[in-house]
Amino acid sequence: MLAKTRGFVITGLDGREVDVEVDTNLGLPGFEIVGLPDAAVKESKERVRSAIKNSGRKFPIHKITVNLAPAELKKEGAGLDLPIAVGIIAANGQLASADVKAAMIGELSLDGKIRGVNGILPILISAREKGVREMIIPEENSEEGSFIDGIIVRAAEDLKSVCDYLEGKSDLKIVEKKEYAQVYRTAEYDNDLKYVKGQFFARRALEVAVSGNHNIILEGPPGAGKTMLAKCIPSIMPDMSFREALETTKIHSVAGKMKDTEGIVYRRPFMSPHHTASRVSIIGGGQSAKPGVVSLAHNGVLFLDEMPEYQRHTLESLRQPLEDKKVTVSRVQRTVDYPANFMLVASMNPCPCGYFNDPSGKCTCTPQKIHNYLNKISGPLLDRFDIHIEVSAVKFDELRDKEQTEPSAEIKKRVDKARKIQSERYKGTSTSCNANINAEQFEKVCIIDDEAEQMLKSAFESMGMTARAYDRVLKVARTIADLDNSEIIKSDHILEAVQYRSLDRKYWGK
Repeated sequence: MLAKTRGFVITGLDGREVDVEVDTNLGLPGFEIVGLPDAAVKESKERVRSAIKNSGRKFPIHKITVNLAPAELKKEGAGLDLPIAVGIIAANGQLASADVKAAMIGELSLDGKIRGVNGILPILISAREKGVREMIIPEENSEEGSFIDGIIVRAAEDLKSVCDYLEGKSDLKIVEKKEYAQVYRTAEYDNDLKYVKGQFFARRALEVAVSGNHNIILEGPPGAGKTMLAKCIPSIMPDMSFREALETTKIHSVAGKMKDTEGIVYRRPFMSPHHTASRVSIIGGGQSAKPGVVSLAHNGVLFLDEMPEYQRHTLESLRQPLEDKKVTVSRVQRTVDYPANFMLVASMNPCPCGYFNDPSGKCTCTPQKIHNYLNKISGPLLDRFDIHIEVSAVKFDELRDKEQTEPSAEIKKRVDKARKIQSERYKGTSTSCNANINAEQFEKVCIIDDEAEQMLKSAFESMGMTARAYDRVLKVARTIADLDNSEIIKSDHILEAVQYRSLDRKYWGK
C-alpha cells in the first residue's frame, strides 16, 4: 500500500518541502530510505520503528520503502522522523486515509515522544508561502511557531496524539497566535553607561557610532574599561522592529540558539567569540554550511576583544561581509547566503604587554614584538573601522566620584532621533543608516559648507587618508550632523569626525 505525507527540511535559511512516500509490499522484511538522506535521516529507521511500537501501533512486517522527494535535495536532520512514522502507519492501513494533508515535522524518541527541532520559524514561513494550510510541530517549538499567521499551527507531544488527531479521535492544540507587541518590551541590560566612570570622549564616540551604525575600535592599556564600554553598546541601540526580529530569529533558530528565548529574538545580539575561534565558526560553514558568528550577530554587535590575538586570516575574512552585509558559504553540495549586517566593535592593547606609549613607562616590549603584534591588523581592515578611539586609564578621582554619569536610556533617546532622521532620509531604499550609504547616496547626503571642505582637504593631505578613509570620515560627519539636527555638514562636524581617525596614523603610520 502507498501512503503520502509531507515534511520540511532546512536549506540555509529557507524551509524546503519534502514529499514523503511510503510503500509497503509483501516480501522479505526490510526498511529502506532513499532520496539522498544524510546519516541522521538514515538513523531514523530505528527511532521510527521503536516509536511506532511504543505508541500502540503495529510496525508492518513487510518490505518498506520510503522515498524522500525531490531526490536531488540533500535531506539533513531528524525532523523527518514524524512524517516518516505517520507515513508507515498510514501505509499499513492504520489510518483512515493514506493521503495525509497536514504537513508535519519533529524528531521522535524511542518512546514515541516528539522532540523539538531547529529552524521552525523559517520552515513555517516557507510552508505558508507554499500554500500549506496546516502544520504539526513539536510542543517544544510552540512558542517559536506562535508568531507566524496565515497558517494553522498545531503542537503535538507524541506520535500517539498525532495519529489520534488524524483519525479524528482527539484534537491537537492549536498554537495561539501572538503579536510582537505582546512579547516585546524595552530590553533591560546588565551593562549601562551610567556605571562607566570617566571616559567622556569614548562615551561620545559610542553614541556617534551607534547613531550611524559605524564600526568602532577601542585602543588603550589593560584595565581602562574597553570591554565594559563595548558591552554597554546594546543598551543604547535602537529597538528592533518586527522585521528585524524575524530576520534575527530565523538565523538563531537554524543555529539552534532559541532555547532561552520567548519564541522570538527581540534583543539585539551581542556576539563575542573567543580569540581562538576558527575561521569557519566565525564566518560559517562546516559540512552542512551552518551560519557563523557574523550571521548570529546580524542586526546586532560583533565584538572582537583583543583583536590582534585573533588569527590574521580569520580577521581578513571579515572584510567581505563588512562590505556586502552578507556572507556566502560555499560547499560541494550547496552554496548558501546568510545575512551579516552587524556593527563591528573591537578592542586592543597598543602592544603585547599593553603599555606602549603609556606615560608610566611600563612597556617591556621590543620594537619587533610591537610590530608583529600590530601587523596582525592590516590597513584595509583598519580602514573598515569608521571610528578609532583611544581609551586612557581612568584617574583615581574619577573612580571615586559618587555621581553617576548619564545613563544609557538618555543616550538612547538621542540615538533614536538620529536614526529616525536617517530612516526618513533613506525611505524607499535598501539603506537604513549612514554607515551603509552607497556612492549615489553619498553625493546627495554628504553636503558640506566651504569651511568644512577646506578643513577636510587639510586633514586628507596631512593624514595621508585613503579614499575609503575619506568616505568614512564624511559618513561619520553626516551622523554627527544628524545628532546636531543639521542638514549641512559643518566644520565642527568634520573636526570631530577627523578626531576619530587618529589610530592608524599613530601606530600604523610610523
